[in-house]
Amino acid sequence: MDDPGIKGKVALVTGAAQGIGAAVARAFAEHGAHVAALDRHAERLEAAVAGLSGEGFRIRAYPADVSDSVAVEQAVERIESELGPIGILANVAGVLRPGPIGRMSDEDWAATFAVNATGVFYVSRSVVGRMAQRRSGSIVTVSSNAAGVPRMQMAAYAASKAAATMFTKCLGLEYAASRIRCNIVSPGSTDTDMQRSLWQDEANGALLAIAGSPESYKLGIPLGRMASPADIAYAVVFMASDRARHITMQDLRVDGGATL
Repeated sequence: MDDPGIKGKVALVTGAAQGIGAAVARAFAEHGAHVAALDRHAERLEAAVAGLSGEGFRIRAYPADVSDSVAVEQAVERIESELGPIGILANVAGVLRPGPIGRMSDEDWAATFAVNATGVFYVSRSVVGRMAQRRSGSIVTVSSNAAGVPRMQMAAYAASKAAATMFTKCLGLEYAASRIRCNIVSPGSTDTDMQRSLWQDEANGALLAIAGSPESYKLGIPLGRMASPADIAYAVVFMASDRARHITMQDLRVDGGATL
C-alpha cells in the first residue's frame, strides 16, 4: 500500500551513504519521493546514489557535513533550487565513539555532539524556516533507545541522542501552528556497521546483542531478532507520511521490545 504524502515530494535524508540513512533514502525513493541524499563521505555517497539511480529511482547526492552550518545552508539552498521545495526531512546522520567516561577525550565528546545533536539543529533550522513559509512539512529525527536508557561506555552517544530527541520535540511544538510535524524514530540494536563496531565477537555478536548483557545492565531483545535498516526506514516513512498526519512530537521505539 502506498503511503500518501510521499510521492512527488522532495525528501532530504542525512547520513544517506550507509546503514539506516541509506535504507531511509531507498524507502523514500521506493515510495516515489525525489530524494536529496546528504552525507560527508562523498565517495561512499556517490556510490550509494549511483546504485539507487541505476534502479530507476529519483535521487541525487549532496556531499556535506551536517556539523558545518555554512555547508548545511549551502546544501539546502542547492536542493531547493535544483529539486524543489523540501517537504520531508529525515535526520539520520550519526556517529558513535564508545568508551568509559573516565577515558573519554574532549574530541570524542565534541565530535559526537557535533553530528548527533548540533547537526540535527543545523539541518532542521535550515529546513524548517522554509517549510514554515509554505505551512507544510514533516521532520523525522532518527534517535536511539539509548536516549532514554543509560548505557555503559556509551555516555556521549546516549546524551547526544537524548539532546536530539528533546530538540525535535521542542521543534514540533514551536512549529505546530505552521502545520509542520516533528517526530522521532528510536531504533534499538540494528544490523549496521555502527552496531558491528561494538561486537568483540563477530561470529556471535548478533546473538549476544539479542540475549543482552547482565554484567553491563543491558536487557536483550524480547522479539529475539536484530532489526534490519529497512525496519527502521519504513517506520520513518510512516511518520513522514500523511497516514501519521495527526502525530507530532512523538518518539516511536523500533527496538523489538528492548525498552521495557
